[in-house]
Amino acid sequence: MRALVISGGGSKGAFAGGVAEYLIQHEKCEYDLFVGSSTGSLLISHLALGEISRIKKVFTSVQQKDIFYINPFKIKELDDDNFNVSINHWNTLKSFVLRRQSFGDSKNLRKLIRESLTKDDFKLLKEQQKRIVVSVANLTKFRTEFKSNIDYSYTDFIDWIWASANYVPFMSVLNKHGHEFADGGFGSHTPIQAAIDLGAKEVDVIILETEHLERNFEPTTNPFGSLMRVFGFMTEQIYYDDLMIGKLKSKARNVTIRKFHTPYQLTDFPFVFHPKLMKKWWNEGFEHAKNHHSNSTIIPREI
Repeated sequence: MRALVISGGGSKGAFAGGVAEYLIQHEKCEYDLFVGSSTGSLLISHLALGEISRIKKVFTSVQQKDIFYINPFKIKELDDDNFNVSINHWNTLKSFVLRRQSFGDSKNLRKLIRESLTKDDFKLLKEQQKRIVVSVANLTKFRTEFKSNIDYSYTDFIDWIWASANYVPFMSVLNKHGHEFADGGFGSHTPIQAAIDLGAKEVDVIILETEHLERNFEPTTNPFGSLMRVFGFMTEQIYYDDLMIGKLKSKARNVTIRKFHTPYQLTDFPFVFHPKLMKKWWNEGFEHAKNHHSNSTIIPREI
């Protein structure tokens, strides 16, 4: 069994889309299993259907208003595709007044998912026996769960995709079956282990981070910046753990893993959705896969 795994990474998911486009359409990779976390969950259903141009259009045109009903961020575009990001105090106050569970409200994203992945698409996935698996964080049980399209109805699976991409506390919490669910990346940023546990013997994994992470941030100036810094730190630790578990699992079960990293740090603000940048990243992902597919990094089985 061959699997495609796509990590979390917010707007950087456009790069993963470009890599996947090359692998599927030009390298002619055929996958039996698609596993995604966070932004990866938003991509994989369309990739499984071969509807790459359709999801590319979505990923390269999406804006903040398509994601947020209440946007907790105030974004100012600077020169050289940089941004100054701060908290939108008015919108945050609105969330408190409305007694929301988070600073922002991302119900617009759920609407976008439903419009992009139709009931007919969902039916076709089942008819073609395409297995789609997304990770979610169960905040009630403090555990990571994996939800497959073969186990749920259309409406339920839309909820799971949405939950997988909800970066709480800046996006919505999904309340379902008496439990609270949030971004799958909180528990499994790069779900290699899930693919292996489901029987994959060959895994292509797209990781929306550079292979060697080096950080040297400026000091934070407000509580919002500190909170984002802490979340970023925790996410990177989860990413390292996922890679180590992938190495151990591949060694134990004789699995070949091929991984594709971003060639540079695409952005420090993955919650900023800018069509111009996302078009650029999609094209860069395609070219990166094209130029490196023959010598892409194979995870060694020696630990």
